[in-house]
Amino acid sequence: MAAIDIFPPLTPELYVCSIEKSLSFYTELLGFSICFERPEDGFATIELEGAVLMLEQIAQLDPSDDPWVTAKLEYPLGRGINFQITVTDLDGIHNSIVKNNYPIQLPLEQKTYRTGSKLLTVRQFMIMDPDGYLIRLNTLINEQSVNTQV
Repeated sequence: MAAIDIFPPLTPELYVCSIEKSLSFYTELLGFSICFERPEDGFATIELEGAVLMLEQIAQLDPSDDPWVTAKLEYPLGRGINFQITVTDLDGIHNSIVKNNYPIQLPLEQKTYRTGSKLLTVRQFMIMDPDGYLIRLNTLINEQSVNTQV
């Protein structure tokens, strides 16, 4: 099990339908490590290169008296969000996905984004986890300064 001393300032907790299926996806295909888990609660915290996610199995898809559930949960659970995870071994993860015939949402590409006064060039691809959360994995290729004055 991986150890984390402290959670990052933002640590998403994702509802999942099957903790076993999600842990298999994140650990076996993407290379996450389990930091700790509470199997009796269907809960685990996982980590990959400093990116931390909490996974919690939901017992039902309808909200009841649970203040954590704000509306009826339907697949895909990850509507409206994608998680960008920067990794050092993008090709290794991509190869794992391809080798296991896992569907790729956005094929491997090279893309340049302007971020203020810099241009960042990354290689990236995107997949959807078993519960419908989009996971965009990338690695930085190049960073250069640009003139942003008009």
